[in-house]
Amino acid sequence: MFTLEIEGTAVAVINSDEASAKDLFTCEGFKEDLRTMTSEGKPLWNGTSALKVRAANEDEIEIFEDALAEDDGEGDFAEDPRHADADTDEEDEADIVFLVDIDEADESDDADA
Repeated sequence: MFTLEIEGTAVAVINSDEASAKDLFTCEGFKEDLRTMTSEGKPLWNGTSALKVRAANEDEIEIFEDALAEDDGEGDFAEDPRHADADTDEEDEADIVFLVDIDEADESDDADA
């Protein structure tokens, strides 16, 4: 698993190999999402800071596994999320878990504008 770090803050974890993680975390679509998504009212990425992809640490892996177990309601996948990647080379099989709280982008954003 690999973590995306921006300005020293671990932002997201992905269950893929390093090359796939770098490809996804640095693709234009994901970078646009990082510019538009906010946490505590601030964009996750300012569009200029370096995007660092590094091996996930134990705490980040645990958060990832807990989030998937909670989302799926099953423990099998979350116990070894690398297993899902082993069956396919498709990028859409990788899961991403954000490590920061993401602000809701629903009607409240429209009302504030």
